[in-house]
Amino acid sequence: MMRISELAKALALRVIGDDRVEVNGIASISAASANDLVFVEDEKSLAHALQSCASAVMAGTFAEGHNSSKVLMIAPHPRLSFARAAVLLSNSNQRNLGIHPAAFVHESAKLRDEVSVEERVTVAKDASVGNRSWIGAGTVISAGVVIGDDCRIHPHVTIYPGTQIGNRVIVHAGAVLGSDGFGYVRNPATGRHERFPQIGKLLIEDDVEIGANTTIDRGALEVTRVGRGTKIDNLVHIGHNCQIGENVIIAAQAGFSGSITIESNVIIGGQVGVGEHARIQEGVMLGGQAGVLPKKILRGKGVAFWGTPAKPLREYLRSLAALARIGNNERE
Repeated sequence: MMRISELAKALALRVIGDDRVEVNGIASISAASANDLVFVEDEKSLAHALQSCASAVMAGTFAEGHNSSKVLMIAPHPRLSFARAAVLLSNSNQRNLGIHPAAFVHESAKLRDEVSVEERVTVAKDASVGNRSWIGAGTVISAGVVIGDDCRIHPHVTIYPGTQIGNRVIVHAGAVLGSDGFGYVRNPATGRHERFPQIGKLLIEDDVEIGANTTIDRGALEVTRVGRGTKIDNLVHIGHNCQIGENVIIAAQAGFSGSITIESNVIIGGQVGVGEHARIQEGVMLGGQAGVLPKKILRGKGVAFWGTPAKPLREYLRSLAALARIGNNERE
């Protein structure tokens, strides 16, 4: 349980009503029960929230003049403050600290303060886990891996050697980080494909979130990098030597070949495919199932691209319209 006064202080919000009220979770308005916190973004939804079973409502300045027995938390951006409140409330529910008896931690590994290691976890030689980080059941942390502070590594994640993870990183179940890239050299004499060395590293910067069953390859000879604040959905593949900038959004089932550069603040829709050595410049938006050809450069902050090969949205729509006219003429 957390008092509204504590929550408001942490989020720098103003409270209308009894700030001694306690909450221990969040919910939607329709699913709320006692001790839950809900939020509204507009005045038309406020009455519904005030009639709910929730103990407190987070709302914008439009709620300041309303008289209610329910506690109000006034926020300039209710959705953002609600998301931050959810983190604080989840952190108040502490996990079991320490190492589960069924886990294996090598004697040379370094576990910092208040670390939680669940059953069947393997922490190999010279690995390091930062303060207050949680390692879920069945996870494998290979030799020399570095994990920062306040990380959450969900069950059955595999982290290969040469991987470094920053602070406040979340990795969801089944992800594989730092695996070998898909790199081969064809022998012209025999036609056989022989492995090219995959001895680089993987660097995950602070505040990154990686979805379930996502795979990110290490660099071949250098570094694969995922920039600070980037959020990656489930079932995404990022090939070796890719450079992903800061605050990038990547939706599910997107795939990236090797040596691609994605600059900061790019938004990538589901099932997008990007060919090797392509470059997506800052602020570009790629719509679902778009395809970017190898070595292509997409530029234009705030410009949406669609289709295969990816084109600016207006150009793509004109192409569709032209194809429709051709089809109609042929039928006539």
